[in-house]
Amino acid sequence: MTNTTARSGGNTDLTLEEAHFRARVAQRRELADGVVGLTLVAEHGGLLPPWRPGAHIDLVLDEGLVRQYSLCGDPGDRTSYEVGVLLEPEGRGGSRWIHEKLHPDVVVDVRGPRNHFRLEDAQSYVFVAGGIGITPILAMVGEAERAGRPWTLFYGGRTRSSMAYADRLEVHGPAVRLWPQDEHGLIDLPTVLADPAPGAAVYTCGPEPLLRAVEEQCAAHWPAGSLHLERFSAKEVDKTGDTPFEIELTDGRVLEVPADRSALEVLEDAGFDILSSCREGTCGTCEVEIVEGEADHRDTVLTADEQAENTCMMVCVSRAACARLKLDL
Repeated sequence: MTNTTARSGGNTDLTLEEAHFRARVAQRRELADGVVGLTLVAEHGGLLPPWRPGAHIDLVLDEGLVRQYSLCGDPGDRTSYEVGVLLEPEGRGGSRWIHEKLHPDVVVDVRGPRNHFRLEDAQSYVFVAGGIGITPILAMVGEAERAGRPWTLFYGGRTRSSMAYADRLEVHGPAVRLWPQDEHGLIDLPTVLADPAPGAAVYTCGPEPLLRAVEEQCAAHWPAGSLHLERFSAKEVDKTGDTPFEIELTDGRVLEVPADRSALEVLEDAGFDILSSCREGTCGTCEVEIVEGEADHRDTVLTADEQAENTCMMVCVSRAACARLKLDL
């Protein structure tokens, strides 16, 4: 493992200083239409960093591409990681690079794992997954099963042939409901989420329309804090009212962030080597601790409660809700 010069914030499971390494593709499988599964092992053998369900890793690709993928194997197996990658023809090129170039014995740089989608303790679970959003849910299902907690999974996809890991889920019998859209339409969320059991939690991951629909149903029927979700894409933010603000550093320096630039860009210009990947508030890599001041949180990583705590921010997208923020770098 090699060290990085940047630091991760307090909401990660593992600091990035401990987890920047090279991995070798040990196996590649076609999992479904447009989805490949990769098994990664340490380049020269040995154990990989530990992780818990909900964690993801960064794959550092050629040409400056960095992409995040959820770990979906067995957290108890420290000898390998497993990820599933959906080919997105209209994406920014990361998935295409992986599909074309990551074959057995190819070596790739890895950062992480990090976890902003932890499986919290609950009396029971309802899992709702759409498409490639099944990947973080797979490990959660395994954890719930090991803990002896009741759970159900509703897994939707365009067609059966597009639904990765469906065969792996068959062993769970009626606890899993596969919901191909071409056969059954969209998941019947009003029915699925109509009657919350005491102490139950909802975990969901998938495309934005599914997440918004789950949010609406949980807001109407479930106690606050029951819903946990992970987004793959940035949320829309109205930037027309953005104004400049100041960043004060713990060494006393003050930097001005113009209305049309991010805090991350200004900090980088000032010489700070801050790890960043997505630059749109979805991965959690650029998390920085807040010492004083209130942030205007625009990420999709922190929960509403974590944002309200105001102890950290994602400097790639979040701004200040006050004239000056003091940050610990």
